[in-house]
Amino acid sequence: MSYETKLKELGITVPDAPKPVAAYVPAVKEGNYVYTSGQIPFVAGELKFKGKLGKDLTVEQGYDAAKTCAINCLAAIKSVIGSLDNIEQVIKIVGFVSSAANFVDQPKVINGASELVGSIFGKAGEHARSAVGVAELPLDAAVEVEMIVKVK
Repeated sequence: MSYETKLKELGITVPDAPKPVAAYVPAVKEGNYVYTSGQIPFVAGELKFKGKLGKDLTVEQGYDAAKTCAINCLAAIKSVIGSLDNIEQVIKIVGFVSSAANFVDQPKVINGASELVGSIFGKAGEHARSAVGVAELPLDAAVEVEMIVKVK
């Protein structure tokens, strides 16, 4: 089954790549690799998840934010390769979590991105990962995710 078909089966719509909020592009293709810029949880042009995990948001909300960020990463990738069916392997996901003092569940939050990728790409979605707590993110976003993929 194609990845584009799998997305439809899962009820996931990949939007157009979100517009950058500063001086960068959403993704760059170099050779057989695509590197995304960090994507925050924009939905229809609106930042959906704001604040700090462990203070303003629950782990479950953070998980949903990471999932939204991953969908935006896929949108950025699609904007440079045309179809997600051209992905050979998801190589790495890096997740940044705006964290209150003593919040230590960053891995559970970034599972939102990792599990989404696994459900779409199966074996080709197995990836290396970092989940990092930070003091602040742009626009008060709760989560930011970036992705590296290998393309056919």
